[in-house]
Order: sequence, then C-alpha cells, then structure tokens
Amino acid sequence: MAAQRAGNNASSDQIDALDGVGVAVVLDDGKWKCTALSAEALTSLEQAEKELREMRASGAVFGLLDIDEEFFVILRPAPAGTRLLLSDATMALEYDIAADVLEALNIETPDIDADELDDIEPWEEGDLSVLSDLGLPEPVLGVILAETDLYPDEQLTMIAQRLGFGSELSAVLDAPLR
Repeated sequence: MAAQRAGNNASSDQIDALDGVGVAVVLDDGKWKCTALSAEALTSLEQAEKELREMRASGAVFGLLDIDEEFFVILRPAPAGTRLLLSDATMALEYDIAADVLEALNIETPDIDADELDDIEPWEEGDLSVLSDLGLPEPVLGVILAETDLYPDEQLTMIAQRLGFGSELSAVLDAPLR
C-alpha cells in the first residue's frame, strides 16, 4: 500500500504517494455543490475537518474521503462534534487516517495479524445514520457498505446518486489534476 502507517504528521512525499480524493459536499439553498479537498485531507482527519468547517453554507456540509481505492470515510462536522463513518475498520492497521477515525470513535484498532488482512471480511465502524436526515437511511447505507466487491468510489457514487448529487460528484471525480 502506498501510504502505510508512518506517523501522524505525513510528509509531502507521503501525501503525494497516497491515491484518492477528498470531496466537500455542500447543500446550500436546496442545491448540491461538490468541491475537491486538499491532498492533505486524505492523510489528516484534522485537516479534513478544518477544511469542511471553513465551508460556508446555509445547509448541510460533509466530506467524502476515498483513500487509496481501499476504503472511504464520511465525516460531518457539527458543533457537538464530528460524526464519522469508516467503511473498513481493518484499514486502521495500514492507514493513519483510518486509525484516527477509530480513535475519534473511541474504538480500538482491530487486533489482526497483517498477514491475515486479505482473508478478513471488512466491516464498518461509526455512525450509519450520518446522512439519514438528508435522505439516506441507515439501512440503505448499510446495504451500500455491504457491497464489499465494489471500489470505494463506486460506493460513494451510489451514496451521491441516492442523495441527488451524483453528477456534481462525478464532475469532481473526473476533473483532471485533482
């Protein structure tokens, strides 16, 4: 994997080596808008939260992080704290940002031998109702997460289509030089 656990302060080489995309999703005046987050948001939960908190909108703001085509994170900052969902808890063994999500959720990193990781079925951790008030009920998100044969970007596209911002997300994902 390109961005193996290397400490909490990722160097610019580690950020450049990490494949993926972070997207800020904003519902403002009934219209969806998606914009790319910085590359640093893929390696730093704190940075992703900071960038999302800086978004100005009258409606919902949340982030979708597709990390290295391995897993995704949904984060939704709120005054009472950030709501989080990690699509694959086993990735905390290999990626700092996944470990940071588990830590923020007060969940211990899974005790799995790294050699056995490929044989273990992934499982999610966090708030399955993170987007329920926007029209994605917990059971539907659970079904999307259960589709472990799909890549994270495919799962995120399913979420976006269900909520009504599929074309806006595609525009960001398809943009050159993300």
